[in-house]
Amino acid sequence: MSERAAPPLLALGLAGALAAGAMLGPYPLSPVDVADTLIGRPPDPQAAIVLWNIRLPRVVAAALIGAALAAAGAAYQTVFRNPLVAPDILGVSQGAGLGAVLGILLGLPVLAIQLMGFAFGIGTIGLVMTIALALRGMGQVLVVVLCGMAVAAIAGAGISLVKLLADPDDQLPAITFWLMGSLAGIKQADVAAALPAIIAGLVPMIALRWRIGLLALGDDEARTLGVEAGRLRLLVILSATLVTAAAVSAAGVIGWVGLMVPHMARLITGPRFDRLLPVALAMGAALMVLVDAAARCIAQQEVPLGILTAVLGGPVFLWLLARGGRTWAE
Repeated sequence: MSERAAPPLLALGLAGALAAGAMLGPYPLSPVDVADTLIGRPPDPQAAIVLWNIRLPRVVAAALIGAALAAAGAAYQTVFRNPLVAPDILGVSQGAGLGAVLGILLGLPVLAIQLMGFAFGIGTIGLVMTIALALRGMGQVLVVVLCGMAVAAIAGAGISLVKLLADPDDQLPAITFWLMGSLAGIKQADVAAALPAIIAGLVPMIALRWRIGLLALGDDEARTLGVEAGRLRLLVILSATLVTAAAVSAAGVIGWVGLMVPHMARLITGPRFDRLLPVALAMGAALMVLVDAAARCIAQQEVPLGILTAVLGGPVFLWLLARGGRTWAE
């Protein structure tokens, strides 16, 4: 795909995915039904209720979460100069998951559960940075990553403990389903709650995308070109963590999107981050909308998003790895 053809094709693909997400579901809507409802002439009251109260909040939430996870994955891979880095590399997903399952265990309302997940996700990155600073390895990528892996393991152990203590008839199924990722039951208020954090995290990455791309050259080269590598890396990590925590708090733990989509985008744009980020945003949004539509259509019971992304992500990533050749493995 040429660089000139990529933007219109991506825009068309995203529009098609959004339209499919609005139409598909247990209560299917035709394109005419959707168009008439959007302009205020719904074919029947049921169609208006389904589109405005159920379908559109899910579509918007899926697009936001997919874009957020894809952008975070692209940013992490560039900052850490590692193509296998995903948004949960610093334990953010596990930390947010721990906060949410604690909220479920305590019987808190949905909004409080989401807030706990978000707070624990942000707290996790604070703990990782504090440990790395105490070890005097804040400027070393490997030390930060290893600290993140250790904190993620502790958070994972905490999740297992909460599952052990949960009521097996009521709380444990809710915890298990949430950890697999789902947008079932998401409402306009949930989208409004996650939107500010996602925007706050995406804005610095979009505004500084040219400078962020220089981090892939190494700290010395970036400083030579006038970029303060340490401060910029910290800002990118915090921004990517913010959007990841917001996404996990709203939809649960959804894997593979942040790992798979940036590699798919690189097939179109190459490694330059300033070109990669917009494409990854569009591809992540479209992919998550389509996955969410499939989750509510392929079986009588809604399939968790984490299962579908893993089933899709594994083979696709292996294909991308084979296409990339030895350079990815080096």
